[in-house]
Amino acid sequence: MGAQQRVIPFDGLRMSDVEQVGGKNASLGEMISQLTGAGIRVPGGFATTARAYREFLDHEGLAGRIASRLAGFDVDDVTELARAGKEIRRWIAAAPLPPALSAEIAAAYAGLTTAAPDASWAVRSSATAEDLPDASFAGQQETFLNIKGLDNVLHAVKEVFASLYNDRAIAYRVHQGFAHEDVALSAGVQRMVRSDEGAAGVMFTLDTESGFDQVVFITASYGLGETVVQGAVNPDEFYVYKPNLDAGRPAILRKTVGGKAIKMVFGDAQAAGTSTVTVDVADEERHRFSITDAEAEELARYALIIERHYGRAMDIEWGRDGGDGKLYILQARPETVKSREGAGNLRRYRLTSTSEVLASGRAIGQKIGQGIVRLVKSAAEMDRVQAGDVLVADMTDPDWEPVMKRAAAIVTNRGGRTCHAAIIARELGIPAVVGCGDATRVLQEGDAVTVCCTEGDTGHVYRGMLGVEIVEVTLDRMPPSPTKIMMNVGNPELAFEFRRLPNEGVGLARLEFIINRNVGIHPKALLDLDGQPPELQREIRKRIGGYASPTEFYVGKIVEGVATIAAAFWPKKVIVRLSDFKSNEYSNLVGGQRYEPREENPMLGFRGASRYIAPEFHDCFALECAAMKRVRDEMGFTNVELMIPFVRTLAEAQKVVALLRAEGLERGANGLRLIMMCEIPSNAILADRFLEHFDGFSIGSNDMTQLTLAVDRDSGGPIASTFDERDDAVKAMLSMAINACRKAGKYAGICGQGPSDHPDLAQWLVAQGIESISLNPDTVVATWLLLGGQQA
Repeated sequence: MGAQQRVIPFDGLRMSDVEQVGGKNASLGEMISQLTGAGIRVPGGFATTARAYREFLDHEGLAGRIASRLAGFDVDDVTELARAGKEIRRWIAAAPLPPALSAEIAAAYAGLTTAAPDASWAVRSSATAEDLPDASFAGQQETFLNIKGLDNVLHAVKEVFASLYNDRAIAYRVHQGFAHEDVALSAGVQRMVRSDEGAAGVMFTLDTESGFDQVVFITASYGLGETVVQGAVNPDEFYVYKPNLDAGRPAILRKTVGGKAIKMVFGDAQAAGTSTVTVDVADEERHRFSITDAEAEELARYALIIERHYGRAMDIEWGRDGGDGKLYILQARPETVKSREGAGNLRRYRLTSTSEVLASGRAIGQKIGQGIVRLVKSAAEMDRVQAGDVLVADMTDPDWEPVMKRAAAIVTNRGGRTCHAAIIARELGIPAVVGCGDATRVLQEGDAVTVCCTEGDTGHVYRGMLGVEIVEVTLDRMPPSPTKIMMNVGNPELAFEFRRLPNEGVGLARLEFIINRNVGIHPKALLDLDGQPPELQREIRKRIGGYASPTEFYVGKIVEGVATIAAAFWPKKVIVRLSDFKSNEYSNLVGGQRYEPREENPMLGFRGASRYIAPEFHDCFALECAAMKRVRDEMGFTNVELMIPFVRTLAEAQKVVALLRAEGLERGANGLRLIMMCEIPSNAILADRFLEHFDGFSIGSNDMTQLTLAVDRDSGGPIASTFDERDDAVKAMLSMAINACRKAGKYAGICGQGPSDHPDLAQWLVAQGIESISLNPDTVVATWLLLGGQQA
């Protein structure tokens, strides 16, 4: 494209034009010209060029004035930075556009409005640096929405030009060593999608926290997407599995309903700064998803097409038009944080102590930060934040970046994983907890806190400075292990991160953990929702609002948890233990007390296989089976194997296998293996006969020790030290079970706590011929190195 042009239509642009129109506008042209045939919808428009911008600055001597103003001052002085930036932006907004540029914009705008006379327009920035085409300026400049009329468009273009001198942009260029005069701005004028009447959001072609590249991560909220980008709302979230999109299988791994308290819509005025308004979202709509599953999968397919075209991970903004109901791509740019991380080393953070949780929200960064709370209400107070403080605010915007980099951690009331605060925190390598709702109220100025983002999707702010352990793992130097090292994974939200550890799959995924975390409601209360007390009905209906029915909520949430783990570790085996709640634990679920017996010793009571085959629990167990069948047969995760816990007798073994067959989970069908939890002395004594019904054993050392030595595994007191998985009697039971499996040519593994706590027990198990040892994630590396002959 010729460097002499001032205005170029999007459909005349390609990625080779980055120097003229910046990456954002060049990408719009690339998608319109190259991906329309693949079904990608991108609204049209035009872009002003770098030449146009420089002509504007030269027109009345602005360039010289700006250079003089910026010469010699310290950008880390946030007060002076704010003063200089404000002054320069005021100069630019007041200066007239050169007549030639005004005329070309007018002609291009007239051409667009002839075809779409009622359309509104977005005027966006696209920064470019001559000879620096890979420089990242994402999020530094302004966007103006719902602009209509030539005079308003011309004014918005100048406001966009002025935003090149936002405080964050000035500081960024200085810190990156870019001369201000080397960076130019292109204004993109793009037809607006009526997402103010629909929905909008952001999606990444990888998981933004772990870097797992087999998912598309989508955020969505009602109205214009600016609320998502700014962090003004807590949006809905979807994780969509790429291989299932290609295979035509259900692809949504998991989804979460966000708060979506407000939405941005078109205002009556259509000039920059006054063209949009923010309104409350109706309570009923807040508790529903803002897009359908089908729309989430369609968006993910678009993301996959775009990613494959560019050959790299992408950060994409999208909108759903409330008029025509169609989905549109509004921007696409390279993802610049997780996609650049090396794969050879892994640093993991872990709390070694705990305290009161003061606030919770969405975890960003998988790190832990500590410091003194600084409550900041506006950018004017930024200079109060000192190096190592914890920055706490309602929300942040791009002008806050100069001070954000000082913080040990960031905490906000509002925002989701794709908002400004989250993106900047990732770029800076700082942990952040966003969308807490009440952080500025519950956190007190001057308090010492620990901000932990290593416990799953939810990040916590703890009182005080807690102990922190940092483990460095060199993943490409692990020695061969004499047995398979698997992992115990109970929290699906950590699966994408745990998969990076050396492993041979998941030896124990506890379904009760998934039910407790993802569902939280007793299955009987969902099966008989109309029969619950009115207040309990209201609480449950609020929780299940995004799902078609109460039972679909229960089944769907189990599917999401198991599918997330299965996808993270595919094609390695994931052994899912069906629910092993005790009656007191089931009773603690919402609505559970009405349905559970009161037992003196629940550990030896109504649990495991006995519960599954009981007529009064059959309808609940059928829901678990439906979930497992969906994961394996519909979603295609045949790496999932099922484990049956606490099988007391051979009769129970026979009945539970028959019940599974009746529910569509037949041993051997579609490659299904049934594993039995070997955790009762009767299982070891009659191991060969139990193995007639199953494909192998996974030893549960906790219950086996408890029942062999007659010591309550949860008790303290004078006999607590008697509980030891290394006792000779316990080892005799384990040896019997392992030998029976080897004799029958069937699987023999262990998933109990013992090998995680006692490395010498792990060594003994290897000597006995155990096929796999499943460990807690925090002991995987140390135990692997020990068994491989190296010191941890």
